[in-house]
Amino acid sequence: MTDVYICDGIRTPIGRYGGSLSSVRADDLAAIPLKALLARNPKLDVNQIDDVILGCVNQAGEDNRNIARVALLLADYPINITGCTVNRICGSGLNAISMAGNTIKAGEASLIIAGGIEHMTRAPLVMAKAVTGFDRHQQLIDTTNGWRFINKKIDHLYGTESMPETAENLAEHHHISRADQDKFAHWSQTKAKAAQQAGYFAEEIVSVTIPQRRNDDVVFKDDEHLRLSPLDKLATLTSPFRTDGSVTAGNASGINDGAAAMIIANTPAIQANGLTAKARILGTSVVGVEPKFMGIGPVPATTKLLKRLGLSLADIDIIEFNEAFASQALACSRALGLADDDARINPQGGAIALGHPLGMSGTRLVLSATKQLERSNKRYALCAMCIGVGQGIAMVIERV
Repeated sequence: MTDVYICDGIRTPIGRYGGSLSSVRADDLAAIPLKALLARNPKLDVNQIDDVILGCVNQAGEDNRNIARVALLLADYPINITGCTVNRICGSGLNAISMAGNTIKAGEASLIIAGGIEHMTRAPLVMAKAVTGFDRHQQLIDTTNGWRFINKKIDHLYGTESMPETAENLAEHHHISRADQDKFAHWSQTKAKAAQQAGYFAEEIVSVTIPQRRNDDVVFKDDEHLRLSPLDKLATLTSPFRTDGSVTAGNASGINDGAAAMIIANTPAIQANGLTAKARILGTSVVGVEPKFMGIGPVPATTKLLKRLGLSLADIDIIEFNEAFASQALACSRALGLADDDARINPQGGAIALGHPLGMSGTRLVLSATKQLERSNKRYALCAMCIGVGQGIAMVIERV
């Protein structure tokens, strides 16, 4: 099979829930990195793009009707360019890149744009239809995150615990203390703040201009979820998800808004469009795990992938874990035999600090890993994520 390369990538800043991006529609937000990629690569013949694949989880509001197709049209791509939206919950943005790479490897495409979008602030409330005549029991559900319209059989067989509750399960099962979780969360915040101050995130970001009714337009250009609270402050936060629990707002990822996109191509397409290969996609693995311990998914996914590639964790220079929760990240690192403070883990912080726009996060991991490999002149990076309802996904890329 042909080799597949990451050539470029860009993302919006990540917005807080109800923050700077709250007035921007989801489909308009998804169009921003798509448009930026064309501007950044003027020699790229847009008509040679075989497909646009975006991960998106919610798809219940402005992100409906195949947001990938809608966004590329909003980004002024020609109407002959196609779009596909994929949903593997938290792994969607990583899965989109994997799908693009596999399609190119199989010889069915040469150049694909892949990425992800999630606008959790603007996720709508939805109402169930009546199931019987004159039904007086209406159900209104917030689609921002988590389970909705639960199937009773699934609940009976596997449970339908919220994501924070699954993080509590991992903390209890793996004996991960509240102090260790808060310490990991503070470490993530510290690294992210340092990376932001060093200008590393600015290399990844395209700003978003937000029109104002009366004042000058606002240019949003920095991730705004970062909150560098001292450890003693983190220790005072309550755990609302379980009596005597340890998962708090301070050691969990956020509910956020953001979009990202990357150019994935083979050598002929790179040469024909004046692109530069930055990293090679070596492979991806997806596994299933018990839903109530969904956060452990990166462990078997990583183990399976590294075995297939003939690599070990000792070969990996950068490890990008998503950090859905500190307990989840620590459970995975310890299960893989890594020290809690292994310097390879999220050198620029993770989702606890930066936030977790579900469909976009996987693309952010790959973008960040690619930039870090370039900057450090290192070789291999592992990107791994847990996935709601019990899955894990892992990808390894190699600097070229």
